[in-house]
Formats: sequence, C-alpha cells, structure tokens
Amino acid sequence: MLSRVADAIYWMSRYIERAENLARFMDVTFNLMLDLPQSHQNAWAPLVYTTGDHEYFREKYGDANQSSVIEFLAFDQDYPGSIRSCVKFARENARSVRETISSEMWEQLNLFYYMVREASANDRIKASPLDFFQEIKQASHLFKGITDATMSRGEGWNFSRLGRLLERADKTSRILDVKYYLLLPTVHDVGSPTDDLQWQAVLRSVSAMEMYSKQFHAITPSKVAQFLILDRHFPRAINYSVTGVEHALHAISGTPMDTFRNSAEQRVGQLRSELAYTTVDDVIQQGLHEFLDLLQTKLNKIGSAVHETFIAVKPVDTSVQSQENGYQRQSIFVR
Repeated sequence: MLSRVADAIYWMSRYIERAENLARFMDVTFNLMLDLPQSHQNAWAPLVYTTGDHEYFREKYGDANQSSVIEFLAFDQDYPGSIRSCVKFARENARSVRETISSEMWEQLNLFYYMVREASANDRIKASPLDFFQEIKQASHLFKGITDATMSRGEGWNFSRLGRLLERADKTSRILDVKYYLLLPTVHDVGSPTDDLQWQAVLRSVSAMEMYSKQFHAITPSKVAQFLILDRHFPRAINYSVTGVEHALHAISGTPMDTFRNSAEQRVGQLRSELAYTTVDDVIQQGLHEFLDLLQTKLNKIGSAVHETFIAVKPVDTSVQSQENGYQRQSIFVR
C-alpha cells in the first residue's frame, strides 16, 4: 500500500475517534453540571485544560463557561482540535483515498460532515447541544460499523483500526487525568457525594458504567482506574486499545507477535507488556497523574514511530517533545 494512502486512512480514523471523544467530554460534563452543587460549578474549565491548548482558548474566549467551551471544542473553525475541524479533516483524508474505501464509508462521512456544518450555524443547537452530542457519537459509531462491515481485512482496514485505537487509548487517559487532578478541588472532597458523582461521570463518559458494575459493586477511584487502564476486555480501556494497536501493527507488517522489526512494533510491544504486568497498586504508588502523563508520552512516541516506519519517505527527526515538566500538557491536536 502507498504510504500516502496508509496515512490518509490512519488519520481519517483518528479524526473520527477524536470527534467522538470530544462529544463524550462535553456530553458528560453537561449532565454532570446538573447534579453538582453550586460550589462545584467549574467543571467546564478542566475540559479546556485537558486539550493542552488552554492558552489559545484564553486568548480567544477568556473565561471558561458552558457556551465558550462548547463553541471552542465543537464549532471553532480556526481550532484544529474542534469537532468541526476533525470531521472536516477526516473527510478530506477520505476524499484522497476514495478508490480504497467503500462508497458507503464515503457517503456516511459526507452525511457526518454536513450534519456538523449545519449544526455550527444553528443557534438553537448551540444553546441546547445534548442532542448534537448524541448525534456525533452515533455518526461515529455508524462510520466505524460501516468500515468494519465493508472493508476487506487487509492493510487499509488495519491502518484504520490502528489509528482508531491509538487515539482511543490517548483520550481515555486524558479523561481519567482531568478527573483526578482538576475536577476535585480539595482532598476533603475525596469520598464525598460530589466525588462519587464525578467518578460516575468518568465511567459514563466512556460508556463504561454498566460493564464496570458487572465487575465491581462500589465505585472507588482505584477500581475505576483499574478498569479503565488495565482491563483486557472492555473496548475503551487503555490496555485493550494498546493490545489492539499491537495486533494491527503486526498484521500490517507480517512480523510474528512477541517480536519486532521496527520501532513502532518495539514501542507498542513494550507498552503492552508494561500494562500486562502492572497492577492498580503500582499505578497508585507511582501517582495516577504521573502514570497517565508518562503513558501519554509513550502513546505519542508510538504515533511518531508509526509515521517514521510506514509514512515518512525520508528519515526524519524522531525526537518527541519530552514532557519533563509533568504538568505541561501536550496539545490534543497531535499530528
């Protein structure tokens, strides 16, 4: 497969997954605000922080509130990490490889694009966006279902799976991170009704409430972290996603599992092994934020290695910006 085609399919899937996760961020925050007491009505600001682009937001919008954050994350044409931009970029990538993807995928992506564009011009939707968030998630699910139903299980499908799962692992880690460090204002709130509501919101944001409840009766921070980071079977858990990334990479290259022939396979194999032999006690002992921050750096390095191995025509500088300052977040718009 041409590297240009692989790159377009890979990013098409990443952008769709990114748009869905942005809708999940805002949907769960919108509902959370209805349950939180007045003293905790600041849940919109952490959404800006988790993008890593809070300086851009501050310059353009000022204070973070419901309307400014929704405009920023959903409809901002100038911000490359908004839902509107993600769907637009996904469509542009799909257009460049129309001969490779199915006509049904192209048609669904077109419908998705026009739905978001029309919503951007509708003040009523902006004022009450809950239905819009649901439509984004459903449109994304439909596109992924059509992809799985209409693409041969060859290199194209595996590049699509690779982009989708790598993006999902990153976004699940950011959802956990923003809850742990930003939503809870003081240690006195640990174990409080507010704390319980926020952990429930985290589970709902990744559609994990029911599957979590099947394994654990009570909601505790350590069990939620264990489920969303280390679970091998839940499709939005980080461990499950990283394992899927590894399988997709080996399916593309033909390298036997548990071996490697390039830096992408090496990096993802190392991360999968770390997750397989890590316990939630190890995570807590290291510090959940520190663990997730390091994990996001490793995921970004895997993305860079994928580009270096399969996309780049010439050797490139593979160095990735180090997050030596553990509290300096990378932009959500990583490409």
